[in-house]
Amino acid sequence: MVKGIAIALLLSGCSAQERLSYERENEAQVQPVIGHEVIAEHLELPWSIAKYGDIIYLTEKKGSIVKIENGLAERQRVELEKPLTSASETGLFGFVLAPDFPVSNLAYAYYTYEESPGQYNRIVTLRLDANVWKEESVLLDRILSGVYHNGGRLEIGPDGMLYATVGDAFESANAQNANLLGGKILRMNLDGSIPSDNPFPNSYVYSYGHRNPQGMDWSPDGSFYATEHGNRANDEVNLIEAAQNYGWPIIEGDEQQEDMVSPLFTSGSDETWAPSGLAYSDNMLYVAALRGSAVIQFDLETGERHEIVSGLGRIRDVFVEDGILYFISNNTDGRGQLQENDDKLYKIKLSS
Repeated sequence: MVKGIAIALLLSGCSAQERLSYERENEAQVQPVIGHEVIAEHLELPWSIAKYGDIIYLTEKKGSIVKIENGLAERQRVELEKPLTSASETGLFGFVLAPDFPVSNLAYAYYTYEESPGQYNRIVTLRLDANVWKEESVLLDRILSGVYHNGGRLEIGPDGMLYATVGDAFESANAQNANLLGGKILRMNLDGSIPSDNPFPNSYVYSYGHRNPQGMDWSPDGSFYATEHGNRANDEVNLIEAAQNYGWPIIEGDEQQEDMVSPLFTSGSDETWAPSGLAYSDNMLYVAALRGSAVIQFDLETGERHEIVSGLGRIRDVFVEDGILYFISNNTDGRGQLQENDDKLYKIKLSS
């Protein structure tokens, strides 16, 4: 992995043309995966994938959760304490099952709601009761929200903590303001309290200087990766470390500055990925690309990247388990080109 990080950092110092030339020379070494299978269709703005055993749960931005078991999809009602917003890039986002889910029926969710004089994001627990998910407790509330850049991904890290990506709410200065939660990756105990070993005293902030981070995952050695939507392209895949400043809005893409972290991989200023969900498997990162309309595979050993899924439209989230890649299309959001029976949950077998 060290070699891959070194290559990525080297490329970050190259011009866009030099980086593109390197990637074209190397991408043929990674063969695309073929033979995808549709697991569910007619989804409505799916956003997040969660899985336990043979059951898959998908959040839908309009406020429902789809349960998929034995090839059958069931749309389950979600009862929230606050009214969901209907603005673009808002709604029901991140969703992760509690470690004891089979016993507790508990999950964690992130959503945007309306309340005078504006709108906010909140992180809550949901409990499944007779096929209805009911909001039970609020872990963190009144996170600043904008029409755009709400972040919204939730994951439980290998340390047992709950992590959340929060966008800058379309106010770029938020990302560098340590007193605001916007433009940050947050870390909390599963009861919503602040961990005693967080990098900043009495703060949920784990890392800052983010524009609109949307995907997170960890490798077995604890390395923490996240995706981020850039400005005017300049999309990023970052190696996240506690207390670090990832630069937005001071630097972006290939730019570098002392005491700020440049990305492992960037689209540069000539290409847009709009990266959303992220999954790690066997020294590879798999990234759901919305604008890029693909699943992009990043090789951490060689620094190569390749589109292993394309032609299915916008991809919102990815999940890998036992050599199977699951991913959801997001063509019903008004920005994609609709295909028959969209949106869909797919799976493919990754090459060994």
